[in-house]
Amino acid sequence: MTATRQPGPILRHILFDLDGTLVDSVRITCAIIDTMLAARGVAFHADPALARAMDAIGGEAMIAAVMGPHCRDPGIEIAEFRVRHAVVATPPDLAFPGVAEALAALASADIGLGICSNKPQHLCEKILTDLDLARYFGAIVGARSDLPRKPAPDGARLALAALGADPASTLYVGDSAVDAATARAAGLPLALVAWGYGLAGARAAAPEARVLVSLRQLLD
Repeated sequence: MTATRQPGPILRHILFDLDGTLVDSVRITCAIIDTMLAARGVAFHADPALARAMDAIGGEAMIAAVMGPHCRDPGIEIAEFRVRHAVVATPPDLAFPGVAEALAALASADIGLGICSNKPQHLCEKILTDLDLARYFGAIVGARSDLPRKPAPDGARLALAALGADPASTLYVGDSAVDAATARAAGLPLALVAWGYGLAGARAAAPEARVLVSLRQLLD
């Protein structure tokens, strides 16, 4: 006799990481660092591969690694980086291919969407607004002074509360080992994006996670 597979919980909400999951933010990161160094007369270009590897860590560690020997004080450098980021134009094609269409389809299917990111709150809101994607999200939770950074589950829980979401029917979608640890800490099932910056590390941390080749798979 063949056992009948029981259906899992119905998916009602999705929390997304932002950088490396929905948007190719390394393009902006490298361009800003190049501009910072050019202003000092330094002929050095940020390495996109290194920036992608450091993206999930972010902050002072990221800026120190990507600027290398040209980093003077990581705290000062990241502050300048963020000031420049707040005013730099967001490329209209910064979202990965198919992201905008998939988010629109998910929202139309009454799936509640949220963001849980280590990018500063105001920069999350800026990028999503510039790309006309903010309208799809009922919760946008970025890094704040009063909120522990991922992989602490606090940001995910704040987003869940804002959405009125039950963890049992909420999926976390990310691209890094940090995202895998965040989902685990928040008690959320995890899916990974195949184009993500930290896919190899994420798969090692969560080998059971589904890998999406398109966000439209979330409509299944």
